[in-house]
Amino acid sequence: MLNTLIVGASGYTGAELALYLNRHPQMNITALMVSAQSLDAGKSISDLHPQLKGIIDVPVKPLTDAEDAAKGVDVVFLATDHKVSHDLAPVFLAAGCTVFDLSGAFRVQDAEFYRRYYGFEHQHPDWLAKAVYGLAEWRAESVKQAQLIAVPGCYPTAAQLALKPLLDTQLLNPAQWPVINAVSGVSGAGRKASLTSSFCEVSLQPYGIFNHRHAPEISTHLGTPVIFTPHLGNFARGILETITCRLQPGVTRQDVAEAYHNAYHDKPLVRLYDKGVPALKSVVGLPFCDIGFSVDGEHLIVVATEDNLLKGAAAQAVQCMNIRFGFPETQSLL
Repeated sequence: MLNTLIVGASGYTGAELALYLNRHPQMNITALMVSAQSLDAGKSISDLHPQLKGIIDVPVKPLTDAEDAAKGVDVVFLATDHKVSHDLAPVFLAAGCTVFDLSGAFRVQDAEFYRRYYGFEHQHPDWLAKAVYGLAEWRAESVKQAQLIAVPGCYPTAAQLALKPLLDTQLLNPAQWPVINAVSGVSGAGRKASLTSSFCEVSLQPYGIFNHRHAPEISTHLGTPVIFTPHLGNFARGILETITCRLQPGVTRQDVAEAYHNAYHDKPLVRLYDKGVPALKSVVGLPFCDIGFSVDGEHLIVVATEDNLLKGAAAQAVQCMNIRFGFPETQSLL
């Protein structure tokens, strides 16, 4: 039995983590925590998230001393802002904890990336160099050895799961960058009240054009440039990405299907469509990434969809934790 701590437990992702870990037979939640300044400190998690009533009825504690909070803890999940994770992760790591960081603080092993796209100077290059990128289907062997797992962003997870099988088998024409049009529900912006993510204000609209920080995360880990345009939709949760690519001359639909089959036939949380493409409703509330595609000559359109709070965050973190400690990969997720 592993003792685990969730920091940032009052957010949407934190609540999903609490639900998964509460029913995990190998995990014992020692505490749910938020920053000492949070207005949620002291409130019951089930008051903040009524779906947890009768399941997890414990108070969310303020985190005032990370070293003290680490005592007796084996595993820490950081569902926090990247600046918070940047400061907290090394404290928990120094205490011997295994850390699963759901922020962007350790996802790319390049200090310049943080100066350019996150606007701060990374102070922990040693841990940045040791961090393993937790794209579970592709980095399992590295995850098994890691103390710090940087869980990928929600947009990058779907994009990479869709594109990596094609790139690794050299099916795509490198002269044309993959074009990723992605739409996310407003839960991706978190629980904090904001005019820009209010349902009464949100319309389907692109944002972060050419400068969203997930674009370089995607490109870095794919090893190829992409054009990534995120959109905010007026629905609660889920991400759907429509990705336009150019195939190499002579590549057939069967070649594409074989690439996906070979990559994911033994990966339980990626579901492939033989016909048609997935819809958002297929994955909301579930830990899967669903992928379908269509070919017309040298043109390929791939559709990938996931729940941004689950496969795009909490479910992938727990999946990585299962891999890290040798538990069944879908333990507590299915």
